[in-house]
Amino acid sequence: MNIYDIIIIGAGPAGLTAALYASRARLKTLVMESTSCVSQAATASHIENYPGFEKISGFDLVEKLKKQAVNFGAEFRQDEVISVKKSSGNAWAVNTSSGNIEALSLIVASGARPKKLDIPGEEEFRGKGVSYCATCDGAFFRDKNIVVVGGGNTAVEEAIFLTKFGKKVTIIHRRDRLRATKIIQERALANKKIEFVWNSVVKEILGKQKVEAIKTEDINDKKTKEIPCDGVFMLIGYAPNTDFLKGTLSINNSGYILTDENMKTSKEGIFAAGDARKKLLLQIITACGEGATAATSARLYVEELKGTTYK
Repeated sequence: MNIYDIIIIGAGPAGLTAALYASRARLKTLVMESTSCVSQAATASHIENYPGFEKISGFDLVEKLKKQAVNFGAEFRQDEVISVKKSSGNAWAVNTSSGNIEALSLIVASGARPKKLDIPGEEEFRGKGVSYCATCDGAFFRDKNIVVVGGGNTAVEEAIFLTKFGKKVTIIHRRDRLRATKIIQERALANKKIEFVWNSVVKEILGKQKVEAIKTEDINDKKTKEIPCDGVFMLIGYAPNTDFLKGTLSINNSGYILTDENMKTSKEGIFAAGDARKKLLLQIITACGEGATAATSARLYVEELKGTTYK
């Protein structure tokens, strides 16, 4: 059978770096690109903390990484992974929407997706004022009133980005201070287009055919109020894309894959890297480092199976 040495699930920075390292080692490498889950890095309007680039868009950085991997021989396939399971011998079978593919090793770099608040109106008005990506949808809210929910790096950076389009951007945060990095906080606090509603949570999204307002609740006195707006950007964190691994790997209660320092998971031959893995820092630079480590661990594993280990 035509079995790959490595199948990489995910085409974000972790998966693409793993593909680069694996293909440079002349391993038969396939990268599975999801059509429904876009890399979070690719949607970033600009990145300024990746070494070597003072500023670059997430899309451009991801495209550069992909081009490098392709140049060294990595193959790409757009498909949805449904499950993974042990196949015959030492191979793993990846069950996709168009059939099974086998490999001697797997690297899971499936990333994460934006969390939902699961409040009334959120699903109803998705695409009608409710969004999870400022880069994708910001231009639709030119001269409009925009609400951003969240207080971390992504939320505050996206709020700053949205001031390029919106008349006013209101950040709703459940605490009395932001969690974002200090330099990002400083930029937001100095931006005259940004207002803050502290110690508050969004309880409902209101409107008829589209978003017209949100209802917030003060976490201290429980008082509610309505804030008129045209768009709501939910930026409250991420959930790992690991549903297809349930029952296969050890994952924690939040769905993150558990690995050791060499990116090895609980199953021989499966490695993990990037935002789907339990770790301290969810950043492009850490994802790339983990992708390189996972590819190296997978290479050593495959060489051991083939009996070609350098001794």
